[in-house]
Amino acid sequence: MIVIAHLSDVHIGATAESAGRCDAVMRYLDALPGDLDAVLVTGDIADHGLPAEYEAAAKLLTSRHPIVIGPGNHDRRPEFRRFLLGEEPAGGPAEGPVNQVLHTGRAVYAMCDSSIPGRDDGHLDDETLDWLEGVLDGADQPVFVAFHHPPVTLQSPPIDAIRLHETGRLERLLAGRAGVPAVLVGHSHMAAATTFAGRPLLVGGGVVSTLKLPWEGAVSFATGISYDQPPMLAFHVLDDDGRLTTHYRVVA
Repeated sequence: MIVIAHLSDVHIGATAESAGRCDAVMRYLDALPGDLDAVLVTGDIADHGLPAEYEAAAKLLTSRHPIVIGPGNHDRRPEFRRFLLGEEPAGGPAEGPVNQVLHTGRAVYAMCDSSIPGRDDGHLDDETLDWLEGVLDGADQPVFVAFHHPPVTLQSPPIDAIRLHETGRLERLLAGRAGVPAVLVGHSHMAAATTFAGRPLLVGGGVVSTLKLPWEGAVSFATGISYDQPPMLAFHVLDDDGRLTTHYRVVA
């Protein structure tokens, strides 16, 4: 049985409480009596992309479990690389997508960069999709595909407007791939489950805040963001029969 913790949208620097909320989630995961196969953080690590925010995030987003952290639309690639990956390119800041793969011995985690520098919506460019295809073709274990922006609408007008667009090649790449148990994303600040390319699409809840839905009175970020609800994360469980189950949890 493979157990994965999935969190998203920590937004260090967004509020006075953002670091404390992130810290509470990470301490909760480290205090679990059992081991996790991986911890996935699907983007929006820093709220303004500032070095001080990444310095704080680098201290907070550590774990006794294997962890991989991906960027979101609030992140800046050069600072993300420097503070979270320890990369100092000799030729200056690297502006290309931050794609990472984690092998744990039981599964493979392909963390793709769906961010577009300077914009809030998402895109997976050809470089990233070529890289992902190579990871999928070379894997003999389950591959969880993760990135920030949902590739489908989630019935949330402010999020749907800035989701991942131009999804045709990704859909063709994933369609029929039984070795991909799920696609894992963030961005929406709300827990959700749907499908994409015939695979489960699972959205991690927000750590810094929760976004309400239209029938809860939210039609914009201004009317929908709630900082009163506790941080949320997901546990994705792939059992020995290949069945995937997701449990959502809040952290006090």
